[in-house]
Amino acid sequence: MLSAQAPPAPVAPPDSSGGIFPLSEVHRGLTGTAWTVFTGNKPEAMTVEILGVLRGARGPGHDMILAQLHGAKPEYTGVVAGMSGTPVYIGNRLLGALAYRIGQFSKDPIAGITPIEQMLEVRDLPVAAAETKSSGTGTVATGSDSASLVLNASGASAGLSSPTASFQAMETPLVMNGFRPEAVRLWQQKMAGTALQVVALGGSGSSQYGSGSSVQTESGNVAASSTSGVDGIEPGSAISAQLVRGDLEMAATCTVTYVDPKQLLACGHPLLQAGKVSLPMTTAEVVATLASPLDSFKIVNTGTVIGSFTEDRDAAIRGVFGAKANMIPVQVTVRGAGSDRKINFEILDLPSLTPQALMVTLYNSLLESNQSTEDNSYHLQGSIDLQGYSSVPLDLWGASGGELPAGMDVALKAGDKFSQIYGNGARQNQVRGIDIQIEAFPRSMGVELVSARLTSGNIVHAGDRLTVEATVRPWQKPAKNVRIRVQVPERIGTGNLRLLVSDGSTLDQLQEQSRTGSQSTDLDAVVARLRQQHSADRIYVSLLIPEAQAGISGQTLAGLPLSVANTLEPLRSSHNVNLNGESAEVAGEADAGGVLSGSQILTLRIEQGGGLK
Repeated sequence: MLSAQAPPAPVAPPDSSGGIFPLSEVHRGLTGTAWTVFTGNKPEAMTVEILGVLRGARGPGHDMILAQLHGAKPEYTGVVAGMSGTPVYIGNRLLGALAYRIGQFSKDPIAGITPIEQMLEVRDLPVAAAETKSSGTGTVATGSDSASLVLNASGASAGLSSPTASFQAMETPLVMNGFRPEAVRLWQQKMAGTALQVVALGGSGSSQYGSGSSVQTESGNVAASSTSGVDGIEPGSAISAQLVRGDLEMAATCTVTYVDPKQLLACGHPLLQAGKVSLPMTTAEVVATLASPLDSFKIVNTGTVIGSFTEDRDAAIRGVFGAKANMIPVQVTVRGAGSDRKINFEILDLPSLTPQALMVTLYNSLLESNQSTEDNSYHLQGSIDLQGYSSVPLDLWGASGGELPAGMDVALKAGDKFSQIYGNGARQNQVRGIDIQIEAFPRSMGVELVSARLTSGNIVHAGDRLTVEATVRPWQKPAKNVRIRVQVPERIGTGNLRLLVSDGSTLDQLQEQSRTGSQSTDLDAVVARLRQQHSADRIYVSLLIPEAQAGISGQTLAGLPLSVANTLEPLRSSHNVNLNGESAEVAGEADAGGVLSGSQILTLRIEQGGGLK
């Protein structure tokens, strides 16, 4: 083991002139220096003793260097969440990044190092032209004094586990600034089984994006004053990747390994191994490093945007100075008995996380209202601005008294509707923004459909006008009757005809039977289907007519003539066409006074004779 009389540590990380220390020269007994921030912004040195090389420990052909940390701070804190990416030097040559640890409760600060050769492969990936655009000034206000939380954003470590111990990526603190504990729990639930898990409480962030100090050259490439990069970023500095920014913030923080005038490498492991990404890259301040027998971690504040992370790969994440991240603006207005509350933020544009980020931020927006109670119901209306389309509407309800809290229910529904567009395999259009208005009601808005009947007899003629009387019972209120006028189409022949009295969800399910088993990946079809969905606060009376109903490219066509149905029959096996032998045709509707649930079937007998014209 290392002698207690170790040479004094240098005062700053070496510059890039020393080159790299190749893996082929690594052997047990080497002594190096690692640099990381324990408090503030300045990296501090700690001594590293090389224990050996584990061949293929990170996968076939991906070796790991095993090392032990020495010094008062690392021996007290152990391996710290947020330390991943800490550069390790042998002399003045860069060896790699601290990135892995062994299990939990380990007494010795032993860590795995990702070799720098494999990290440089990420540096050398092509940089798209869009990634070199300078960051513009943001338009979303920042700031929240709510307590934040730190989450585990460790990368995948497949194949490194054993029954008694395991190598795993060092946790990356994910600060959730402005989020309530209930919203954090929803995030944890949605991220179960992924690399994003709660580890501990943390400090609040103070992100100020859009004010980076990078310089754009005439050729379009980002310049910097020195090899230390932008805003004093150097190897060992803390760096953050924002998932959400604005009035709410999520930001994952790790340590910079390598810096050149255009870009940096950090973490030494993936966040999600998502490949191409576009996440704002900010400076970060370490408020404190908390020692814990279970998980030590860094408590951080995010700072100024200096570029964008563009790659999330197995060996590192790459950030490009001055690059502008593509984020999705979200505006939420919550209305209630008091004044309106407006929340503005932006969420990341990444399929594996964006829908979850939208759900959680919406849920949190409802929790932070002064009108928020467990008895509240919510009506969400809004639109999704999708490039190349007119705004796609949202109209959703969440009523208290159900299986889920109303706020969570409506947030999950909104996330699901958004996912149908955002997660569509054929989508090439950019989501340019989301605008949402939510009205809060200080009571349950649930309404039950108790019964339905015809005010006259059930023997009618084609063309007759009828009245359906529906009895509904609002939550903990007396039942009331709602009358709905309908007319029997003149084309209906003699025989039995069924009427469906129902909520919007039941009607949607019935009309979508024609698409069962043929879920279209066509974006036009998905948008059309969303536009056709019925409101949750209406009572619908539908005629179940024994005529063909077709689902074509997301549209439901009811009451098709036999000749048209015969024409479509050969296309039934196609991806966008399906047929059903019964059509659901809406004949009347009325306000239910809340979120309706339930359905009733009435049967008419159509006889020959003149109806009321």
